[in-house]
Amino acid sequence: MKTFLNVLEKKFDLLEIDQEVSTILEASKILRKYPKKTILLQNMKESDIPVISGICNTREKIALSLNCKVEEIISKITEAMDNPLPIKKVHKISKPYTTSKADLSKLPILTHYKRDGGPYITSGVIIAKNPESGIPNASIHRMLVLDKNLLTVRIVPRHLYTYNQLAEKQGKNLEVAIAIGIDPATLLATTTSIPINANEMEVANHFHRGELKLMQGENVDLQVPEAEIILEGEILAGERASEGPFVDLTDTYDIVRQEPVIKVEKMHIKEDPLYHAIFPSGFEHRLLQGLPQEPRIYQAVQNTVPLVKNVLLTEGGCCWLHAVVSIKKQTPGDGKNVMMAALAAHPSLKHVVVVDEDINIFNPEEVEYAMSTRVKGDDDLLIVPKARGSSLDPSALADGTTTKVGVDATKPLDKKEKFERVSLSE
Repeated sequence: MKTFLNVLEKKFDLLEIDQEVSTILEASKILRKYPKKTILLQNMKESDIPVISGICNTREKIALSLNCKVEEIISKITEAMDNPLPIKKVHKISKPYTTSKADLSKLPILTHYKRDGGPYITSGVIIAKNPESGIPNASIHRMLVLDKNLLTVRIVPRHLYTYNQLAEKQGKNLEVAIAIGIDPATLLATTTSIPINANEMEVANHFHRGELKLMQGENVDLQVPEAEIILEGEILAGERASEGPFVDLTDTYDIVRQEPVIKVEKMHIKEDPLYHAIFPSGFEHRLLQGLPQEPRIYQAVQNTVPLVKNVLLTEGGCCWLHAVVSIKKQTPGDGKNVMMAALAAHPSLKHVVVVDEDINIFNPEEVEYAMSTRVKGDDDLLIVPKARGSSLDPSALADGTTTKVGVDATKPLDKKEKFERVSLSE
């Protein structure tokens, strides 16, 4: 991660804070004050390890990690998902790592808000294997510290959830490794939506042009990406503990649930490490969770309207609830077909706006311009009541349903000259 940080520092501002900062609320107050800066907290009160945050809190930083332009991120992710590369480089965990018995109190794990359930690991990538097939999975999960060697982890019903269910049916604990402080391209790969029989590390290896290095766990039979901090342990079969409250994407508190418990046995810490903290509901959180959903929407829309230009899950919509889709309109009704395809592709999507290719979807003013000049409410709105929405949406009803809205902000094909933007043509 430090290699990327050096590149990042040359192109973007790095804010270094030398004064002593507590992990309890003080650090998060600073992170909240500078939402789009990369911040290095050098002097943590409760730990000798500095905290880094905001390494991928803008699309420009993510594009830098992928060696592409912002508008090329979707194609870059799609290419890697479609062309995973097998891992060739696996090493033992050795110097510059120091290995010890697990003691989470040595890490600068932050408590972000007053009502939080406690200190949370927010950038931890959990690596586990399917107990039946042996296929590995890597995914980010928030983890609440319960004790020096105990965590409770929020697991939604996807791959890791399935692995843990299979292990529990066998009456066995599930081996896990937790990587904290990995480079942004690898981190992004762990958030992609790929089939359960695929390997996120092979997606990451594509990003790294086949040069990704993994390390073999000591106590667990798992291969882990190079990270500042690596924890080894297992999810305890049948054990549950209260997880939450936690501030999620929408800057509102998620509910308290009974979630699985991880017992951490061993930790490996690099020489002069950095602890990566993702600020809950901040731009880094939103982009890492939402941005990898854009290729899914893009592909679904492309099956409906071939000349789709780009897709954006907006930061103002928490990179989860609002999308803008740019198309080259060819036939009447294209806009409404695109709305339906987008809403179906990402079930959490609440509002979608469809615009012409002359609108820069990365500029909110341009999108608002299209809505103000090209939309008639009685013709161009699609309203879908009582649809299944996102569990993160505080406005959703108790049964999980919401009202979804599509806005066709494209020009009528038979009146294109009336909507010609003079500033772009003269």
